[in-house]
Amino acid sequence: MAEVLDKTTTVRRISDIYELNLSKIKDSLPDWINSSRRPALDAFQRMGIPGFKNENYKYTDLTRLFENENFRRAFKTDEFDVDLKDVFSCDVPEFDTHLILVVNGWYDESNNPSSSYPEGVIIKSFRKAVVENRDLVEKYYGKLAKAGTDPLIALNTAFAQDGLFIYIPDNTHISKPLQLINILRSEDDLYVTQRNLIIAGKNSQAKIMFCDHTLLPQNFIINNVTEFEIGEDAVIDIYSIQNQHNKTANLTGLYIRQQRNSHLVTNAVSLHGGIIRNNLNVLLDGEHAEAKICGLALSDKNQHVDNYTFIEHAKPNCQSNQLYKNILDDSSTGGFTGRIHVAPHAVKTQAYQRNNNVLLTNAAKMNTKPQLVIDNDDVKCSHGATVGSINEEALFYLQSRGINEKEARLMLMFAFAHEVLAEIKVDKLRDVIDKLVNKRLRGEVSKCHSCALDCIR
Repeated sequence: MAEVLDKTTTVRRISDIYELNLSKIKDSLPDWINSSRRPALDAFQRMGIPGFKNENYKYTDLTRLFENENFRRAFKTDEFDVDLKDVFSCDVPEFDTHLILVVNGWYDESNNPSSSYPEGVIIKSFRKAVVENRDLVEKYYGKLAKAGTDPLIALNTAFAQDGLFIYIPDNTHISKPLQLINILRSEDDLYVTQRNLIIAGKNSQAKIMFCDHTLLPQNFIINNVTEFEIGEDAVIDIYSIQNQHNKTANLTGLYIRQQRNSHLVTNAVSLHGGIIRNNLNVLLDGEHAEAKICGLALSDKNQHVDNYTFIEHAKPNCQSNQLYKNILDDSSTGGFTGRIHVAPHAVKTQAYQRNNNVLLTNAAKMNTKPQLVIDNDDVKCSHGATVGSINEEALFYLQSRGINEKEARLMLMFAFAHEVLAEIKVDKLRDVIDKLVNKRLRGEVSKCHSCALDCIR
């Protein structure tokens, strides 16, 4: 009974924050987008704080996280200078990419100079796009990330003021990766809401990297929702590198629709973070669409990483392939829920899912729940999950060849992780992540490598 009362109190408090700051939230945004806020808040009030009783959040209870009343809200841009050289002295260095900087959920105009994008490509703040590119935003906004389906989407829709907008026209190939740096930086505890919309036209090609960092040791919560439309024959790679300190809760939702003959690769690498919850929904909505979906999480201390995926095969002759791996040390915990739905008319579907996990201590815990819902008989589908320790036979074999036990364990763990990393198609990024994972497994990275900031891990 007390738990129910606490949740009700927290929902009421969040609703009060919304009411008290509504003029700030709506400021300079058009009525057509502000009109979606109240229904979203109503949906949140109905669903409540995500917790164990919510089937989709059974491995991640966010009740205590949202009970904290001390978080400042990022209702406006904070006035401070960000030295990009300091940012890129961290784990993922600057290489030949188009750089895009978002600070505390706000597109940073001062540090995003106009770049030499191909003709017709639009990259700007979300709040500018809703005014200047209304036709595009109104066509796609809220169509995949529906407020009534998830409490985090509902909260995001009610509070979101800014984020990133990207439009890639038909037949446009962006040769250099787009590197989006999400920075959390504040002198006090901060709650951030960020909304992104990305549209890739027919026969377009792009590689997009999301890099998440914290620059100060305060408590942070970020609720980040991205909707991604992928047109016919488009080829899109999405890479995510999550590297935030242990006092950060990263609640990320990525909602993707693929059209006919499109090809998608997603690869999320969670290196550090206190609480990480990744929601990934992929709708294969055109024949012969293909999706390769990967994830790797390394956790220790009391960190928690939960990946939830929902892959919906809505049209015939589509293929999806999922591979998620976790290495858990100390008292860390993890969760994986992978749901595949094959619609009645989605014949000739091929859908595969695998989740493998290694526990390095008796205190580490992993929950995994693969699911297949198949509504026709003409498919090839499979799923599997394993939770165990390091293979002792392989360990003995390496030791018998003169390799000491510590190095042998590291070799086995890195080989286990590398199957996911091999799917990163940006060579320099893959090399960097390879090195970081190796250092992480050796316990050599307790904060951002080479960073001068003393952030707590």
